[in-house]
Amino acid sequence: MPLALLALAISAFGIGTTEFVIMGLLPDVAADLHTSVLTAGNLVSAYAIGVVVGAPLLAVVGVRMSRKHLLIVVMGVFVAGNLLSALAPDFGWLVAGRVIAGLPHGAFFGAGSVVAASLAREGREGRAVATVLLGLTFANIVGVPAATLLGQDVGWRATFLVVTGIGVVAVSALAALVPYEPARPQQSLGRELRAFRDRRVLLVLATAVFGFAGVFATYAYLASIATHVMGLEESSVVWVLALCGVGMTIGVAAAGPLTDRAALPTAYAGLGGLAAVLIAFAFTAHITWVAMVMVVLLGAVGFLMTAPLQTMVIRFASDAPTLAAASNHSAFNLANAGGVWLGGVAIASGWGWTSCALVGACLAIVGLVIALTAGQTAARRATA
Repeated sequence: MPLALLALAISAFGIGTTEFVIMGLLPDVAADLHTSVLTAGNLVSAYAIGVVVGAPLLAVVGVRMSRKHLLIVVMGVFVAGNLLSALAPDFGWLVAGRVIAGLPHGAFFGAGSVVAASLAREGREGRAVATVLLGLTFANIVGVPAATLLGQDVGWRATFLVVTGIGVVAVSALAALVPYEPARPQQSLGRELRAFRDRRVLLVLATAVFGFAGVFATYAYLASIATHVMGLEESSVVWVLALCGVGMTIGVAAAGPLTDRAALPTAYAGLGGLAAVLIAFAFTAHITWVAMVMVVLLGAVGFLMTAPLQTMVIRFASDAPTLAAASNHSAFNLANAGGVWLGGVAIASGWGWTSCALVGACLAIVGLVIALTAGQTAARRATA
């Protein structure tokens, strides 16, 4: 494995930790800053807004930069956002820190995925992209539980200081290990934007929105399902989230070689499997051991989609893939916000805690239909 992939994975680990750890720290943040947990929940949305805005914005700003320099710059922004979060004097500044911390997310994974694919041997691009994404999923196994426990024992500010330190290590690793590749003179904003004229690119982005909305419609409420339906103690919630992280890592690890063999069928399998697991989870969550298995499967089939969707965007936008690949992560975070909202609507309507899983299944089925349409479009293009 090229050492550059290790640098990219370390960066992804830091990003994944700061993205998901806030969910376990909301009560501590709310108590310390004298606000409600519901209000503190806006910190999740603040990060997502940063991702959606920052993915195309930073990709456009860096269109004339080498990808190595773009990666270093966006991780520098990541460090600044997390440092501001750690030192925030009040809730408003913490919201600002979360937005800034989210800005680099899409641009990093967009440029990082393109760099990873370029470093791989032909036919192994999916494995390279999956290696970077493993850093993100590994954060859910180690980074998020450890950072959550640190925040609960020492204080939530300590968590963001540690994540800031991870960001500094990541910047140093990127500078030392990622090879320099001069920016191509033909790169331009217009060239990057023309990639969105390709219907296949738009269909893959739409697949990401609906498919991942299915994941987050349920993932966001796992803590409440664990205590209200599975019958677990609140102290056990962090381990339920870690189990889901184990599943995510399994899914991404499997997605690499499967994507290199057949990207579209892998995406189909992920979406179809997600719908089936969510339906099963909705009706078995009250059986604790079965629910635990379903949580692992939820992470596995949900994140089986990551590498194939990212790889297909890079392939379909091959002349100018950076902005399109970054926009794929905007799509993931639109899915995050939309899925959480729709799942919450079902729960608030009195349909029960597990109704969010049925909503997620419906979203996954819509994503599967769009993916099948993308496959047909790609097949017609290849035939022509």
